[in-house]
Amino acid sequence: MDRDISELKEAALAARVDSQTATKFAYRLYQRAALAGNLSEFETAEAAIERAIRQIGPAPDLYFIKANLDFTFHRLAEVRRDLELGTGLRDSLQGRALQADMDFQEGRYEEAERAYERLIRDSRTWDNLVRLAYLRARMGDVSGAEQLYVEAEDELTAKEMRAYAWVELQRGALDLRHGRYDEAWAHYDRANRAYSGYWLVEEHMAEALGARGNFEEAVALYEKVIARAPRPEFRQALGELYEFMGRPDLAQPCYEKALAAYIESADRGEVHYYHHLSDFYSDVREDGREAVRWAARDVEMRENFSTLAALAWAFYRDRRFTDAMDTINKALSSGVRDAHIFRQAGMIYLSAGEKDEGDRYLRMASEINPHHSGFHVHR
Repeated sequence: MDRDISELKEAALAARVDSQTATKFAYRLYQRAALAGNLSEFETAEAAIERAIRQIGPAPDLYFIKANLDFTFHRLAEVRRDLELGTGLRDSLQGRALQADMDFQEGRYEEAERAYERLIRDSRTWDNLVRLAYLRARMGDVSGAEQLYVEAEDELTAKEMRAYAWVELQRGALDLRHGRYDEAWAHYDRANRAYSGYWLVEEHMAEALGARGNFEEAVALYEKVIARAPRPEFRQALGELYEFMGRPDLAQPCYEKALAAYIESADRGEVHYYHHLSDFYSDVREDGREAVRWAARDVEMRENFSTLAALAWAFYRDRRFTDAMDTINKALSSGVRDAHIFRQAGMIYLSAGEKDEGDRYLRMASEINPHHSGFHVHR
């Protein structure tokens, strides 16, 4: 990637540039930013994309890259605009996949599922299979999801190791959410051997180590990941791990750095850390009013079971138990089956005086994941 970027840079930044050069340059910058996990590199990629669009016009390939970048940073209104502006992009296979992802993010789950199924009929690619697998997993069809993940791996060639690692990562995350730690670790280990040194795999491995009680190994791996990809959510995760270990003195500096980065991002007008700010103020600071403020902003952009559950939990922290119960019911009406959300629902119902319903949701959480109260990372 570095070699391509270096070779293309002069021509791509010239006053007159051909479409192929500008598109490849922008794509390589975006690819490298995604691989490195460095947020500032996304800004460089975005500037190159916008420059190329100004020079070339509404080329679908450029707007597809831009739409993916906007989706990564939760700028969903921009994604819709990108799909409209890119000539022919909306009706292409890539455009249809993005629209289905938008349906999922905005809580239209049946529409998303039907769109994924149509995509698979028209283009049985590993990434479309993974999309449908993730949706079915979150809705409780674990065996169906696992089968789709296996089918996705069958579509891959021996040269597609990064894609293989990604699928193994999803399979491991599914096992971890169900408390199957050994199975999760086996998938993470395969991902790491297939595509070694990838920070995203190692970050998931650090969470698994923490969940299994291998705290010192987890700390060392988190520190390694942060050195390579210094994202604030990883600092928060390390802080929560220290807290879980009974070391609040080590947790506080991690929390302070994470919060400063979240706030700095929001002050720049970025929206992708709203969910993390809600989580931070709910579970780290236990400041319900601030948690509600950020969770409500997130729901305003994308109302789905995850953002609604975060808002319900923020209401709970703010002792607004009726609002919390109403909001968690909206999240649960999606059909989601998730131990963490069920645990939150149980606590909310108990606090609202609904003991039978609260106990029922806590039992359901334990049935999905017997270790649901252990160390885990909010994603």
